[in-house]
Amino acid sequence: MMDGQKDPRQMDWLEAELADTLDEDYELEMSEPALSMEIRKIYQKAHPPSLERKDYFRKLLFLQSELIKMHDWVQHTGEKVVVLFEGRDSAGKGGVIKRITQRLNPRVCRVVALPAPSEREKSQWYFQRYVPHLPAAGEIVLFDRSWYNRAGVERVMGFASEDQVEQFFEDVPEFERMLVRSGIRVVKYWFSITDEEQQMRFLMRIHDPLKQWKLSPMDLQSRVRWENYTLAKEEMLARTNIPEAPWYIVPGNDKKRARLNCIDHLLSMIPYEPVPHEEIALPERKYNPEYERSVLPPELYVPSKY
Repeated sequence: MMDGQKDPRQMDWLEAELADTLDEDYELEMSEPALSMEIRKIYQKAHPPSLERKDYFRKLLFLQSELIKMHDWVQHTGEKVVVLFEGRDSAGKGGVIKRITQRLNPRVCRVVALPAPSEREKSQWYFQRYVPHLPAAGEIVLFDRSWYNRAGVERVMGFASEDQVEQFFEDVPEFERMLVRSGIRVVKYWFSITDEEQQMRFLMRIHDPLKQWKLSPMDLQSRVRWENYTLAKEEMLARTNIPEAPWYIVPGNDKKRARLNCIDHLLSMIPYEPVPHEEIALPERKYNPEYERSVLPPELYVPSKY
């Protein structure tokens, strides 16, 4: 094959891979809800056209291929990475986490989304319930909400006293410095959306049966207490933005751009390089001429309805 000339078989494979990616991501993109016509009109008016779908998927596939290289480097070098995703309800944290983990080995890159603390956990040192989930060598941990619950929802909803919140603000910078000193890379993202955008996304969830499960009484209260959350967020960012673990704000009104920008930035934070891989060869299957495959009863099979 001449230099600069692409193998047609390779191009066919790349196109097939892109088609599979489009199919998979179309399924994820079904989060675009079946809204009533009136809400759809309002939403479309508030959102100028974003990236073309195919252009978005091509960029996403490229970034995901880089995530695989980064994931291989972390595993090969024994690095430890923690990424915190914070932001208002419906800001897009879950969407970007899905795209980050979509093609990675869950044994290397895992998501931690802790429920409300139990009575026993409430009596522990505040950070204690998070510590067991921190990464060992060669692991990446994505926290879908984190210890910053204390500075946000717990504070605004009255689940933590002002004394507890103040103690948190005094402790968390040193806690994160301890993590960094121990060799853990800590990256912190705040997903930011406007008041109007959150209201629209909540309306979308209310009118979409596939997404109503995402709405909790706590989410609805967050609408009522928008300004309280804003004040809490501003103090949190001011008091916990330390050089060892700074905050990075992701504008989230445009979901597609937010995902691409966040993944691209995360890749820039990790100094990954290509790592050696052993060449993989498929071994020959061994055949036993005396083996005869038994016929299984039809009732064992899942019905072929589709």
